[in-house]
Amino acid sequence: MAIKSEISWKRVTEDGEKIQVNAQHVGRQWVFSHRGKRFDTWEKVPEPPLEDWLELLDAVQRLINRRRYQPDDEEKLRQIIRERFPDAGV
Repeated sequence: MAIKSEISWKRVTEDGEKIQVNAQHVGRQWVFSHRGKRFDTWEKVPEPPLEDWLELLDAVQRLINRRRYQPDDEEKLRQIIRERFPDAGV
């Protein structure tokens, strides 16, 4: 599937710092990046936490209803999460 768009959201780290998180579907992989403030540079995250994967899954589920992603994309993402976090119960 071609890249539809980037998916972004905000979250608070364990230190209480607000960050912006971005996920891009490139090929068969999801590439995560984050930054602290609007004009900071995006830094790639090699091992994103489970919290980011679950937020991405939620966003993909919502975008399926808008016909920007297919139901197959949700299942592929669930499989990736199961492989990385077997105890997550996704």
